[in-house]
Amino acid sequence: MKKKIFLVGMATVFSIGLGACGNAETTSTKDTKQENKVSTSTKQDKQTITYLNNKYTVPKNVTKIATASLESMEDAAVLGVKPVGAVTVGGKIPEYLAKDLDGAESIGEKIQPNYETLLKLKPDVILWTSKSPANVTQKLEKMAPTFPYSHISTNWEDNLRLMGELTGKEEKAEKIITKYNEDAAKAKEKISEKLKGKKVIVARVRGGSLYLYPQDVYLNPVIYNDLGISVPEEIKPVKAQELISLEKLAEINPDYIFLQFSESENAQKPKALEELQNNAIWKSITAAKDNKVFVNSVDPLAQGGTAWSKTAFLKVAAEDLTK
Repeated sequence: MKKKIFLVGMATVFSIGLGACGNAETTSTKDTKQENKVSTSTKQDKQTITYLNNKYTVPKNVTKIATASLESMEDAAVLGVKPVGAVTVGGKIPEYLAKDLDGAESIGEKIQPNYETLLKLKPDVILWTSKSPANVTQKLEKMAPTFPYSHISTNWEDNLRLMGELTGKEEKAEKIITKYNEDAAKAKEKISEKLKGKKVIVARVRGGSLYLYPQDVYLNPVIYNDLGISVPEEIKPVKAQELISLEKLAEINPDYIFLQFSESENAQKPKALEELQNNAIWKSITAAKDNKVFVNSVDPLAQGGTAWSKTAFLKVAAEDLTK
């Protein structure tokens, strides 16, 4: 009798042991599957984007973009993207972008990011500026994936494609690029021959002084690349935004001048434009004598090398250069 009870007891223990092993195996397998699922999910929630030959890892679904540069703000406006944050000039989003970027919170002035606001907004990506000091970029990279959005005009297509890829608006970006190139080709056909031998320059009044730009910076690529107008010999050596005296400009003696003047950039000399236009040396320049000086053909804060700027400037330049 005792022997029988002993056997039954052993069977029960053996059965429980099997059950326990089975449960342990099931739990282990379940945990492994869950771990794999989490790992896979993490990978699936990320994407790698290549921009100007550099790779960046960002969330797969980017919903909160901080446009921390005017270049990225212009691209957001032209693609209909609503950023959570944008930079300001004098405490306000520039008027020419204000309507399109309505609702964006100020994240500081140009080149002066507000780190506290950015931390609060928790953006998925930050579109900073390539003009930034490296130490500022490094600080931003600790908050979110940060792109040094290019300020070089000839990178405008790469910039727009980046914005399109981040926001799922790739098709719209390509349509804008194609339309611009088609319009530029048509305008070039109409005016390039007429302007052969003519000098066309873009100048800017900043702090009461005159500045010129390199041939591949600001609005210059529209004139010299897209419209096929010859680069004046005096512009070719310019490597960065360069101060020029009024006397030297008179020596260049351009036939057409696109002159940009912003009150915010001339706060200490608000009458600089008026004084320039009344100056006898200025009046002696061919462009001034022939009434071919065009002031603020596009908003003076427009960055020049973006789809927004290029499209706006191409339209008015093509008209002004046929006058």
